[in-house]
Amino acid sequence: MSSHHNTLSAAAQEQTDDLAALRDQYKAAKAAAIATLLTPVSTTRGIRTLLNRLSQNTDHLLTRLWNRAGLSGTAALVAVGGYGRAQLFPHSDVDVLVLLPESAAGELAPDWRAPIEAFIGSCWDAGLEIGSSVRTVSDCLRESAADVTVQTSLLEARQLCGSRELFSQFQQRYDEQMDPKAFLIAKTFEMRQRHNKYENTPYALEPNCKESPGGLRDLQFISWAARAAGFGRNWDELAETGLATPFEVQQIERNEALLFLVRAKLHAVAGRREDRLVFDLQTAVAEAFGYRSTTPEGKKLAMRASETLMRRYYWAAKAVQQLTQILYLNIQERFYPSSHELRPINERFFEKAGLIEVASDDLYKKNPHAILETFLLYETTVGLKDLSARTLRALYDSRFIMDSEFRRDPVNRATFMQILKQPAGITHAMRLMNQTSVLGRYLWPFRRIVGQMQHDLFHVYTVDQHILMVLRNVRRFFMPEHAHEYPFCSQLAGGWDKPWILYLAALFHDIGKGRGGDHSQIGAIEIRRFCKQHGIDRDDAALLDFLVREHLTMSQVAQKQDLADPDVIRAFADRVGTERYLTALYLLTVADIRGTSPKVWNGWKGKLLEDLYRSTLRVLGGRAPDAAADIEARKREALIQLALSSQPFESHKKLWDTLDVSYFMRHEAADIAWHTRHLSRHVGSGTPVVRVRQSLAGEGLQVLVYSPDQPELFARICGYFERAGFSILDARVHTALNGHALDTFQVVPSETLSGHHRELMNLIESELVRAISATGPLPEPTKRRVSRRVKSFPFAPRVSLKPDEKAQRWILSITASDRAGLLYTVARILSHHQLSVQLAKVSTLGERVEDTFLVQGSELQHGARQIQIETELLKALAAT
Repeated sequence: MSSHHNTLSAAAQEQTDDLAALRDQYKAAKAAAIATLLTPVSTTRGIRTLLNRLSQNTDHLLTRLWNRAGLSGTAALVAVGGYGRAQLFPHSDVDVLVLLPESAAGELAPDWRAPIEAFIGSCWDAGLEIGSSVRTVSDCLRESAADVTVQTSLLEARQLCGSRELFSQFQQRYDEQMDPKAFLIAKTFEMRQRHNKYENTPYALEPNCKESPGGLRDLQFISWAARAAGFGRNWDELAETGLATPFEVQQIERNEALLFLVRAKLHAVAGRREDRLVFDLQTAVAEAFGYRSTTPEGKKLAMRASETLMRRYYWAAKAVQQLTQILYLNIQERFYPSSHELRPINERFFEKAGLIEVASDDLYKKNPHAILETFLLYETTVGLKDLSARTLRALYDSRFIMDSEFRRDPVNRATFMQILKQPAGITHAMRLMNQTSVLGRYLWPFRRIVGQMQHDLFHVYTVDQHILMVLRNVRRFFMPEHAHEYPFCSQLAGGWDKPWILYLAALFHDIGKGRGGDHSQIGAIEIRRFCKQHGIDRDDAALLDFLVREHLTMSQVAQKQDLADPDVIRAFADRVGTERYLTALYLLTVADIRGTSPKVWNGWKGKLLEDLYRSTLRVLGGRAPDAAADIEARKREALIQLALSSQPFESHKKLWDTLDVSYFMRHEAADIAWHTRHLSRHVGSGTPVVRVRQSLAGEGLQVLVYSPDQPELFARICGYFERAGFSILDARVHTALNGHALDTFQVVPSETLSGHHRELMNLIESELVRAISATGPLPEPTKRRVSRRVKSFPFAPRVSLKPDEKAQRWILSITASDRAGLLYTVARILSHHQLSVQLAKVSTLGERVEDTFLVQGSELQHGARQIQIETELLKALAAT
């Protein structure tokens, strides 16, 4: 008995040793492959071989484990999914199917169950992360009919070992059941859903190189549809069946290889399955390509390694989008031969089922003028909604025709101006021109910003996508169906005579980005050159030059300067010069801010810009700023509002007698009336008064604080809002003649608090009074983690402290990465140095803040103290 037991133990030990050896061999081979991916090489040569090698290494291990488990020769082991394609990435799942004969259907007998469980267990023990299914052929067909994902996975089945006869039977019955048309429809819906999830753009700042539009999944979609229909099992076979041209196959393979390399290096760098090019990994992946951050000769701006990588990725994704669209339309045409007649548009083009069809495949090579004519027809011919596969292919094959001679051609220049001047279709035409690479080929400076990332922490689009978004926003000002979105802008656009000027300004306003230096000045040089080349008259060219050069000015004045100061308005009016220039700049500014990120625009910014527009318009109309007249007008309007709310006669006097000119200049009539209604009975009270209402700007809340002034009041209020989860957009701080602070804050709640305004208003009114009345030292700011974007794109904070033009107050400007408690941190430092804040303007631009404060205090009269204050602020802002 003992001898038999020892024999079993020895056999078991041998099995364990055998498994350990297999695991070590597998891991060593995989580690060697991953090591080559971490070598800084950017060439795609050899990536297919490497993926195939990873697959073969896994094939070898699985075959050994299959045999070791003693599985019957009547079953088969099948690789499915990506592993079935023999394209295994370093940390992808290994999907396998254990295919059983029909005799094993139903409840698995012990003689099947035990070896299968032993096999799957040994796979995990050997370090394989497998996804396994155990099915008969009938099971496979039933699951496949019910779920297109299973059907797709089985489409790429590849036998590893076991019964050839069983696998052949599976393939035959699978092919017989396949309905290529139904499969294409299901995969098309799946693709659209996937594209919607990724906002239909390959240009996300953290794209998924597998799932995003233009990613590997788009190429697989074409491959699946073609294979299901029998059009070919690889790209070369698609060319043989006429679905793709040899040139298109070459381009597909080149871009596919780059996406393979990006995904493989991403897995290797992350050390796990990771298909998103997240900010945290972009630099490491770029360095695995051999890219390094550099400063190009003669330029101030360093070119980040990640920027080089992402630019290359976006260009590949864009090409994949173009090519898969061509092949998809061709596959559709094979399945559903068009019964639509070709309706002649002119001798060069036809209309076919709403698509523009070229009259001949070589149209653009014979007649390059027809390239831009395509997009003019798209705008001007009723019923056209897209380009046909034939036209897309002809454009793709003609990209190299669009050279410097093409750009200089007077006919092409005239056609481009016609495209810009059409009354409809401009946004769609420009987007289509960008998708087909025509826009960047014709507007050469635009080509330089295609796929250009923006590392400013508030743009969420690449430069070209941002520009097209701004163009769309400008276009909407002129469309009646969008008048409800921007009522004042639509009103101004209704009186504007040349929309194309604003479209051109939108196209060029950021075209100088990524070259180093001031992009506004670079853009101005480019627009002047464009105007000269395209025969734009002097007045229109001067306006375009102004708009591109000054496109940031209006937002900077509105969000950083005191709009109650007549000198600010007068200086801005002098810079703008005319009402026409002001209106154009206002429309471009609104469109630009709204085109940066969905989070950047808010009603308060809109109000500041509109207030600046109206104040400047009065000055340009010849009405010199008259502070006394403005104040009297505001007082009259406030008294009317008070009378309408049944306030006692002259109830305002007690409060107004304590308020000086600066209060009435800085607050509008509606705010003055609101303050008076709530404070007339509390003038001089020793108890703080807090009142809250919904903001008149349409977003967030307006908070009124009236309290005996104290050195740390502003800091305590900021501290309360930080702890309670509110962001301060604007603060107007006033000290009355009786020593009371009368402050108004514009605040917005965090997303978790939004939607409960009534409860929040009551909460603030009770809790803020307690926070103001608190004694003792100011609490420490809350320590919270900074966002991934801030970590990945560190932004050097800037602090500027300088006297205003009258040298009575000081302007403190702060630019830093946003984080919770930042405003409170600044307020504590100002409070420590006994600086009083008169005005705070807080501008949050995505992950970046630009805050401006008007401050006063005796310490500012000493140079050494100024330096100390600036140093403390800089140190606090740099801390994470």
